[in-house]
Amino acid sequence: MNKASSHLVMKGIIWAAVASVMWGISGTVLQLISQDLAIPATWMLSMRTFAAGVILLVISACLYGKKIFNVFKTKATALSVISYALFGLMANLLTFYYAIQTGNASAATILQYLSPLFIVLGGIVFMRRRPFRSDIVAFVVALIGVALCITRGNFTQLALPLVSLLWGLGSGITAAFYVVLPQRAAKDNPPIVVLGWGTMIAGVLFNLYRPFWVNPPHISTTLVASVATVVLFGTILPFGILLHATRYAPSDVVSIMDAVQPITTSLLSVIFFHLQLNWVEIVGIILVIVAVYILQNGRRRHAMES
Repeated sequence: MNKASSHLVMKGIIWAAVASVMWGISGTVLQLISQDLAIPATWMLSMRTFAAGVILLVISACLYGKKIFNVFKTKATALSVISYALFGLMANLLTFYYAIQTGNASAATILQYLSPLFIVLGGIVFMRRRPFRSDIVAFVVALIGVALCITRGNFTQLALPLVSLLWGLGSGITAAFYVVLPQRAAKDNPPIVVLGWGTMIAGVLFNLYRPFWVNPPHISTTLVASVATVVLFGTILPFGILLHATRYAPSDVVSIMDAVQPITTSLLSVIFFHLQLNWVEIVGIILVIVAVYILQNGRRRHAMES
């Protein structure tokens, strides 16, 4: 790799890291909204998805015009977007919010970060794909890491409520759906268009159950700023920045920077919510990040050899 190419790859890595930091900030702010402000999940999800959906579709329309409706031209792509909205976006946002509300943002983000392992596990169980040795190593390392995180080294009790652990695992599973389900639609349509429609569909459905304009919580400057932060830093800005990053660095290199998100959330939780992490939890977080890296690196190596 020459100096110019190396410089471009590093530029892509930096942009990808910025996107991950934004997601980490969003997760921390969600803890403020769900716990300190005690905002109901149903109202927050209705507000977040509808606002993000409108903004994303407006941006998509400015970029692609009437082509944004192409996702509904075939049954396959339409089903891909709808399933993505239901079982990816809606399910993931709901489980992640409750994981934070009943526990903390750091643990919820670590559990959601396991999604690549759930994708591979799904392929092994449902597609009968034979696991690679690196898959097995990654699963063992991740299991040890999660065990250390949720017990703090005391294996006789959990360091967070069981309900939070279950919501967090659900968040990891639905994050896997979030990645897999829109792939068919994203083959023939720009990713931002797929995200826009998925978010808008989720927003409409959330609002059918709980309209954000009916009996809203007390509107304060803190709430407005927090919701705006989640909408911008949790959806719109990092997604656009991540697309920008892939112009300079390969997607597999960019994906490694996902590890910045749980690190950011954990650090911010320590600073703003006085979360106390002992050395056992820190080792656990590192092991989970290492496990995902082993998984991704092993899959990438096998793909290059085949």
